[in-house]
Amino acid sequence: MHCRNLSRWRRLRTWPSSSAPHALPPWDVRVTMQSPSLTPGDAGPMPQKPLPHLETFAKAAELGSFTAAAQAFGLSQAAVSQRIRALEQSLSISLFRRQGGHVFLTEAGRRLHDYAERIHVLHLEARQQLTGKRAPVTGELSLAASSVPGEHLLPAALATFREKHPNIRVRATVGDTQTVLDCVEHGRAHLGLVGGKGDSPHLKFRSFACDQMALIVPAGHALARRKRVSVDQLLRQPLIVREGGSSSRWCLEQALKQAGKSPNDVRVTLELGSNEAIKEAVLRGLGVAVLSTQVVEEELHSGRLRALPVAGLPLKRDMFLVWDQRRVLPIAARLFLDFLAPCPHAERRS
Repeated sequence: MHCRNLSRWRRLRTWPSSSAPHALPPWDVRVTMQSPSLTPGDAGPMPQKPLPHLETFAKAAELGSFTAAAQAFGLSQAAVSQRIRALEQSLSISLFRRQGGHVFLTEAGRRLHDYAERIHVLHLEARQQLTGKRAPVTGELSLAASSVPGEHLLPAALATFREKHPNIRVRATVGDTQTVLDCVEHGRAHLGLVGGKGDSPHLKFRSFACDQMALIVPAGHALARRKRVSVDQLLRQPLIVREGGSSSRWCLEQALKQAGKSPNDVRVTLELGSNEAIKEAVLRGLGVAVLSTQVVEEELHSGRLRALPVAGLPLKRDMFLVWDQRRVLPIAARLFLDFLAPCPHAERRS
């Protein structure tokens, strides 16, 4: 009996390993552990892989261009497209839509970008907590501004903003209002600063300052000693105006319409492309102009020019921040947007 058991034990020890790797000997009994109950159609827990290429996705979203994102990362456009495609495939959803040579986020893309930003912030917080060093905010801020905000409001604002965020690189251009709106809508600037609104449905405006315009005359002018002038007196003067597309000219034309007058009633003697050129022309006696008082502040203080209100002509206007609401703003632009607080008086007037 003992010999038969020993012989059987030897045969079991030599069970052939060349058979199927999970085969069981004939005598074995498989023990099955009962799994937790699953609802119909439930495949059970699946391993979750990290979402790939979120940084590339966020950069493409903020720049509105795969080409620009590729340049930012030193990659080819094809490489960026492959990364975005891999991310979309991992989620089985489209994140971008193409329009006019640019890319814009879908609704799902917007939601994902919010998560990508939160993940980025968590990375910064983790680094700060573990190293004890606060990571500086870096990036590039692209601005476009029309003449008055660009030349008289933006320099002081940027000086304070740079003190708070010295590692953000700022690039700003100055042009007329229509040029600024085109720059923002076509993605050449993150934010614009203008003295008037456009009619594009893609642009969002927010007041941040107020500006007072007035009739500007030289100190020796016949009207210089008056406290104010009438609309009819204004219309009799040779007027120097900005070019079409300028918000200051648009503001004057709208004010004339509100006063029951036509822009054609104005005696335009000269049209110039900058406020500084108009100011110099007024000083030389070539005519009068309706300008922002900020443009002539130094000359008003020295007495070389006079600023006269025009009775019945509303010449106070708002200064606006503008951005394209189809695009997501990079963190540098959002910081600047928060930095320039809304103007409460302007909001009540608009």
